[in-house]
Amino acid sequence: MATINIIVSRHSAFYSPLISTISGGFLAAEGLEAYYEAATPDRTAWQALSNGSADVAQIAVSASWGPLARGEDLDLMHFAQINERDGFFIAARERDPDFTWSKMQGRDVLVDHLGQPLAMFKFAAHKQGLDYGGLNAIDAGEPNEMEQAWRDGKGDYVHLQGPAPQQLEKDGLGYVVAAVGDAIGPVAFSSLTASRTWLETDAALAFMRAYRKARAYVNETPAAEIAKAEADFFKTIDQDVLAATIETYQGLGCWTPEVEISSAAYETALDVFMHSGVISDRFAYDAVIATPPDAAYTKLHKE
Repeated sequence: MATINIIVSRHSAFYSPLISTISGGFLAAEGLEAYYEAATPDRTAWQALSNGSADVAQIAVSASWGPLARGEDLDLMHFAQINERDGFFIAARERDPDFTWSKMQGRDVLVDHLGQPLAMFKFAAHKQGLDYGGLNAIDAGEPNEMEQAWRDGKGDYVHLQGPAPQQLEKDGLGYVVAAVGDAIGPVAFSSLTASRTWLETDAALAFMRAYRKARAYVNETPAAEIAKAEADFFKTIDQDVLAATIETYQGLGCWTPEVEISSAAYETALDVFMHSGVISDRFAYDAVIATPPDAAYTKLHKE
């Protein structure tokens, strides 16, 4: 069985469409054995793709804008969406069914300071009428460090990706009060990325067949069943918490049936990063996005 090397910028139930290509058996059905790993500060997903040690990565379209701004030619292309909404949540110390973003004004908020989560948080706050400069945004480090800081009593609110805040709720240490995805709406949040050369291979065609099936699976299958299959990927998370998180993501509409990255979602991502001041140019869709390899293959052989 051929091996496909997959690296993810972050490991989360939010990326279940990709994880399920493995846990749901779809890659195995295509004759592919997956090696799955999470990136580290010393070995990013972009670096792994660039040096050929990974075939496919979960990154984001925003990762391409820095190289484009420096005038570099892009070999790495985003060829399918994973999530078309932000997958972070806001958790509070107490239940608050009447939560509004304005309640965070002047409060201590543990905010994920990685580039894209921070840009999305700032844009969501702007859309909700909250002055980001008016809250005490605390950088507590990596997500696991943020969670530990919260468990240690730091912060009035915390900004985390699922299933971390859902596990906090299960443990009676926090309560989800808002989804950032609801505040922003459809946006090109995370995508599958690979080199132009790899996208022309038979392995890319096989991967894409598996991914389309996995994407339908995560939309159509009960969350509890998906969670059971993914359990080995989340050994520190209670299975009922994992199922609840997956069900929430299904309900938020993160995993739309279409695998293509829409131009509208891409433009919203540009809006987000322009607002936060990370970029000053609107980079062309075609410079960043490639047609999924199976669609490109079909088009080629129809002509």
